[in-house]
Amino acid sequence: MENILVLGGISFNLMIHVDEFPQPVAQTMHSVRSYHETLGSTGGGKSLNLKKLGFNVNFYGVIGEDDYGDKVVSYFKKEGIPFHYDVSPNGTERHLNFMKNSTGERLSIFLNSTPDNIQTNKEQVEKLIQESDYVFLNIIQYCKDFIPLLKKHKKEVWVDLHDYDGNNEYHQDFIEVADVIQFSSENNPRYKETMEEFLLRGKKLIICTHGDKGSTILTQTGWLETPALKFDVIDTNGAGDAYFSGILYGLTKGYEIEKTAKIASIVGGMAVTSKELASNELSSDFVEEEYEKVFYPKA
Repeated sequence: MENILVLGGISFNLMIHVDEFPQPVAQTMHSVRSYHETLGSTGGGKSLNLKKLGFNVNFYGVIGEDDYGDKVVSYFKKEGIPFHYDVSPNGTERHLNFMKNSTGERLSIFLNSTPDNIQTNKEQVEKLIQESDYVFLNIIQYCKDFIPLLKKHKKEVWVDLHDYDGNNEYHQDFIEVADVIQFSSENNPRYKETMEEFLLRGKKLIICTHGDKGSTILTQTGWLETPALKFDVIDTNGAGDAYFSGILYGLTKGYEIEKTAKIASIVGGMAVTSKELASNELSSDFVEEEYEKVFYPKA
C-alpha cells in the first residue's frame, strides 16, 4: 500500500455535547449532555482515517512538553502511526468544542494555539517527504515551511482548504502547491466558480463538500454531484478529513470517480457515527462490503 505523509494539525480537545449552544444572556448555569477529551484537529483526522483504510501513514505535527502532548504521542502509538513532532513553547494545542446534538454543528474555542514562528525540523520532514507517495499538506502556518521541499521533490500534494471563501490570501501558497484540493461550500456561495478557477490553474481534482447535502467534484472530464448517505450522527468532527481520505483510497484502487465519491461518502459518514475522529469499525474490507450493500443490495 502507498506511503502517505500528513503534515500538520494536531490538538487534544475537550468535547462538550449540548442541545443548544450557550447564549450570551444573564444566566450562570448551562447543562450539557456529555463531555470527553480526545484527539483533535485535521491532521489527526486524516492520519487516523488513512491508516484504517490500509495506507502506510507518517504524521508530523507540533505538540508541547506537557501531559496533553504525552496523550497525543500515546494515542498514535496505540494506533500504530509513526508520529514525528517538534515542540511548541505554548504547549499542546487545545480546543473547547461545543457540539450541537440536533444538527452536528460545532462551536470551537481555542484554549491554546501553536505560535506562527515555531522552529520546524525541515531536515526530518524532507526525509519523510522523500519516502512518501502522497502528501496531505494542512493549512497550518508552520506547514508553509515545507512548501519549498514539496516543490523540490515533486510529490503529489493534497490540500484541504476547509471553509475557504474563494478570496482569502492566506490560502494562496497552499493552493499554488496543491495537485488536489478539497474545500467546503459553507462560506463560499460561488463555490463552482472557485472550482473552475482551480481547474484552470492546473489542479487535477477539486472537491467541494456540502455537509449532509453531499459533494461536488470537478475534473478535466466534467462535474459530478454525489448525495450524502444517511448515518446516525454522534459527532461530526473529522467527517471532512475522512471523506478526503476516502477519495484517495478510491483513486489508488483504480476506481472511477463515481465509485470513488460513493466510497468517500461511506468513509465520511462513518466518522460521524463515532466520538473519535475515525470510526473503530472503519477498514478497507468494511468499506468495500458497505459499498456493495448500499449501492448493489441483493434482492
